[in-house]
Amino acid sequence: MSGSIQYKTEEEIDLIRASAQLLARAHGEVAGMVKEGVTTRQLDKRAEEFIRDHGGVPSFKGYNQFPFSLCLSPNSVVVHGFATDEPLKSGDILTVDCGVFLNGFHSDSAYTYPIGEVAPEVLALLRETKAALYKGIEQAVSGNRVGDISYAIQNHVAPMGYGVVRELVGHGVGAKLHEKPEVPNYGKRGSGPLLQTGLVLAIEPMVNLGKKDVVQEADGWTIRTKDRKPSAHFEHTVVVRKEKAEILTSFEFIEKALQ
Repeated sequence: MSGSIQYKTEEEIDLIRASAQLLARAHGEVAGMVKEGVTTRQLDKRAEEFIRDHGGVPSFKGYNQFPFSLCLSPNSVVVHGFATDEPLKSGDILTVDCGVFLNGFHSDSAYTYPIGEVAPEVLALLRETKAALYKGIEQAVSGNRVGDISYAIQNHVAPMGYGVVRELVGHGVGAKLHEKPEVPNYGKRGSGPLLQTGLVLAIEPMVNLGKKDVVQEADGWTIRTKDRKPSAHFEHTVVVRKEKAEILTSFEFIEKALQ
C-alpha cells in the first residue's frame, strides 16, 4: 500500500461506480446459489463467468498469486478462504468477498450468509457486524478522520463482547485494489488521516464471536479465528462526501436473491 492518498475526480468515481454496480450484480448471482449442498467451487466458477461475461475481470484472481475469483470463508475463517469441493451444510455461515476490475478501476465488497438453521448467537453476530459497517460508513464524511470510522465500528460491536480483528483492515480503492489509507476496524476518534471529498474507501468490519486473535493457515492465505469460533465480514466501497458518504456497491441484488 505504497504511495500517497489518491483522491478521485467525479469522472473517476463514475467509472468506479460502474465497476461497483457490476460487482453488486455478481454478488446477486452468487447469492441465489448459496444454499445447502452447493460447493464454494461452484460459487467461484459462477462469479468469474458472470464478471467476465459483462466485460469485467475478477480483481482477486492472480492478485499476489491468489488462485480464485472469490474469497470464500466459512465459519471460523475470517478472510481469504479458498474455494473447495466440500458442500455447504445447514448451520454454516459463509463470507463471500469479491472484487471487480472494470474501466481501469477496482471495487470491493463482502457479505456473510447464514446457511439453513444457524445458531441464534451466530445470526446476531452477522446482524451486528452488518450494522457496524453502516455505523462506520456514517463517519466517512469530509472533515472527519479515519479513526472516526474505526471507532464507530469498534464502539458498536465491542460492548457486545465480540472480538474485532486487528491484523486486517479496510483500505483505499481505485486503480489499485489496495490503496492508502488503511482503515482499521478499531481506533480512536479524531485520529488518523483526514477524510476529504473524493476519497474512495473499502470499509469492512471483520468481527469474531469469540476473541480477536487470528492465525494463518499453511496455504499462506486463509486466516481463521484462533479459538475456532465463527467470524463475520461485511464490506462496501464508498466515496467520502461533504454531508453523507455515497455507497457505490450495493447489497440490493443479494437481498433480492435471498427473499
